[in-house]
Amino acid sequence: MGIVEGITEFLPISSTGHLILTSRLLNIAQSSFLSSFEIAIQLGAILAVVLLYWRSLILEKEVLKRVIAAFIPTAVIGLIFYKAIKHVLMGSELVVVWSLLIGGVILIVFELFYRERKDSLEDISALSYKQAVLIGIFQSFAMVPGVSRSAATIIGGLSLGLRRKTIVEFSFLLAVPTMAAAAGLDIVKNAASFSADQIGLLTIGFLVAFFIAIIIIKFLLYFIKNHNFIVFGIYRVAVAVLFLMLWTR
Repeated sequence: MGIVEGITEFLPISSTGHLILTSRLLNIAQSSFLSSFEIAIQLGAILAVVLLYWRSLILEKEVLKRVIAAFIPTAVIGLIFYKAIKHVLMGSELVVVWSLLIGGVILIVFELFYRERKDSLEDISALSYKQAVLIGIFQSFAMVPGVSRSAATIIGGLSLGLRRKTIVEFSFLLAVPTMAAAAGLDIVKNAASFSADQIGLLTIGFLVAFFIAIIIIKFLLYFIKNHNFIVFGIYRVAVAVLFLMLWTR
């Protein structure tokens, strides 16, 4: 599960959706702890961003302001729908599969028609607060498992005129408060119910996700120099169709 989280957190294919489907493939029974585990190990991937981008998060005040502005709409919507997300949507493999399928089609269609403008924004600190908030609203769609926080944020940023590398890096930075808040809220609400063994499992998942995520972040920055995200859209559709076929046999 830690490997899956580390690979999928920053790629536009939905880490939460993949964790839910992975738990199904591994025959791990749905439980409150599993839902908490799937949320909490994302902190490992987020720590990878902090390690690689600590200067932007701590020293570049204008960048930090834009990250906070983008985080606000997600935080508000997340607090409102926390219970529904964890207890209804997080337990539905069907929601994940259809989100992967529809999101994959949207990603493919978007990339087929998208053309980066010559005046696309290169500097995160030059992002307007309105643009930052709108990107945060795009990100909030990823509360539905399978949508992908990364994909929603990137499509939003490209639509608003950011360069591909700029929105990918902004997506990394925005993941820090977003996932830290989501995992922190869940841990505070449920930590007292975790056993010593469960805390050990969380620690293992956290550490594995951290090391894998470092590799994936560097890979994605290299990948986008010469490629768009159509391949990830195709992958999403293929995974969704595969699971739908398996479930209807």
